[in-house]
Amino acid sequence: MTRLRFAVSPAAPLHVASARLAVVSWLYAKCTGGRFLLRVDDIAAPSEAADLQRDLAWLGIDWFEIAFQSHRRDAYADAAEKLKAAGRLYPCFETQQELEAKRDHRARRGQPVVYDRAMLKLTPDQRARAEAGGKQPHWRFQLSDRTVTWKDLTLGKHEEKLQAISDPVLIRADGSPTPALAAAVDDHDDRITHVIRGAEQTASTAVQIDILAALGAKTPFLAHLPPLQEGTGRRARRPEGIALRHLRADGMEPQALAAYLATLGTGHPATAAGMTSCDLARFAPARFDIAALLAANRAQLSEMPHEAAAARLPPGATEAFWLCVRKHIDLLPEARGWWDVVAGEIVPPEIEGEAGLLRLAAEELPAEPWNEQVWPTWRDALATATNRPAPDIAQILRLALTGEDHGPDMASLLPLIGRARAKRRLDVAAC
Repeated sequence: MTRLRFAVSPAAPLHVASARLAVVSWLYAKCTGGRFLLRVDDIAAPSEAADLQRDLAWLGIDWFEIAFQSHRRDAYADAAEKLKAAGRLYPCFETQQELEAKRDHRARRGQPVVYDRAMLKLTPDQRARAEAGGKQPHWRFQLSDRTVTWKDLTLGKHEEKLQAISDPVLIRADGSPTPALAAAVDDHDDRITHVIRGAEQTASTAVQIDILAALGAKTPFLAHLPPLQEGTGRRARRPEGIALRHLRADGMEPQALAAYLATLGTGHPATAAGMTSCDLARFAPARFDIAALLAANRAQLSEMPHEAAAARLPPGATEAFWLCVRKHIDLLPEARGWWDVVAGEIVPPEIEGEAGLLRLAAEELPAEPWNEQVWPTWRDALATATNRPAPDIAQILRLALTGEDHGPDMASLLPLIGRARAKRRLDVAAC
């Protein structure tokens, strides 16, 4: 059975780049008949995970188990002792300022900015003096002197040279484990079979492989999705800067967002049908485009039945109203504006030079009851009376009646506005 996990810290709001990894991992577990686990990194920054769970549940993601790393400190301590016994963990006493000075020095000389392993030369006497002076070491993992190679389910054959990577800190000076150690231990203990990450994390993956090997653990299958690039245009934003809770507050449909994230870079449509593939090799570099996301959301709304939308519509909004406007909004809260058009009061704009037409239109308004034939009949009669093209007449009437130059079909919208409201707006616009 496939077993996948999504590991995240709840200290910061979940953003769309991370949510994409969660969606793809969850879908892969589902389409392979496997299980999906939620892992919360709450060691360095303990906090409530309620918001994280709420965000994922809103997206439609469920999990068979939730694991908190703060509950597994003993397992990490045991793993650290095993690595110490094997000679793979060594104590380091440099301060953060000393490490930064070393990095700056190597950078100025054009040398690779990797840790110089100076603490491997530390003698027992030097260590004793450091500890007697009150210093507590952090512990680094001595990486193997090899090139790690794996068959990536997305990238294909991939390799990383460990010689080009700094020995990672696995135990902080306060004794707490870093994510590098915790993730390796948890993946082994949780029997994780597949790990899906971003392609920007391949170096971290190589480190994980080396740690797992040192612990005598098996490496799961790996897939690294190409990172999402920032879109283009005035509304472009970095994916890492777009929190799910903000999209939810804006009125984004979770199904549309999940489908967009799951299919981004695959060439598949951003629909439920496009989310069914288990092929992780289909992902190519892609841009996170707000306009494309809104188009996916519009498509979702355009098929949404009234009963699914009713609870979020303005009080009194009817099924006829929803069916009229649903294809013409990007986000469901925008329906509020159209409800004002059909059931409230708006101030129509001044339409220069068209007072005569608007007065005539008010005089020629048909008597009620109205149906969808009222609009074309009225519009065409005015076009004939004024000897003007019907499309021009339609545009002027739309602007006077709705305050907008585009929107739902007027044949459906006009009966919802009603004769009394329509006449008042025509009279105001004609002044």
